[in-house]
Amino acid sequence: MWEKTFLIMGLTALLVAHVNAQSLSLGPQVGYYRAQDDNGTYTGGVALRLKIMSILGVEASINNRQEKYANGALTVRSWPVMVTGLIYPFPIAIVYGAMGFGWYNVTFHYDQSRLPLFPDETTQKVGWHFGGGLELPFSSYFTLVGDFRYVFLNYDFKAIPSSGDLKSNFTAITVGFLFDL
Repeated sequence: MWEKTFLIMGLTALLVAHVNAQSLSLGPQVGYYRAQDDNGTYTGGVALRLKIMSILGVEASINNRQEKYANGALTVRSWPVMVTGLIYPFPIAIVYGAMGFGWYNVTFHYDQSRLPLFPDETTQKVGWHFGGGLELPFSSYFTLVGDFRYVFLNYDFKAIPSSGDLKSNFTAITVGFLFDL
């Protein structure tokens, strides 16, 4: 129910922003993700950002990430597609707050030498995130963006013994190089 509501709100914001956008930017994004029970991983992707008003924006991004759990017995690969609302609380729009959701296409790859009875599986998950960041405009055509997000995404680790103890919520630190379109 909430997922559909947020999806409709996000799509409506994108349609309205297309007509009234103050700025539209696109560019690569790199980052570091660290789940509570993972060693951390680097990621790369692309982000599209629309500034609807001086205090309101929206971002859509897609990244590629990989995590290892249970000492490498399970590798989780995902393609998060995130939609994030951005709120700029100050007149000089450098600092922003972020909140949104993501759709994660997830593949669980089990090490067959350690977990031979579990075939790989692909599933979809929805996660929620919040955080904040900085936008540093270097010219009228280029902006450096850096943010921190906490993501609520609980995987179902049914093949790992004592998997109830594994935590897959994660933090993400990303840097984007956005070019105005």
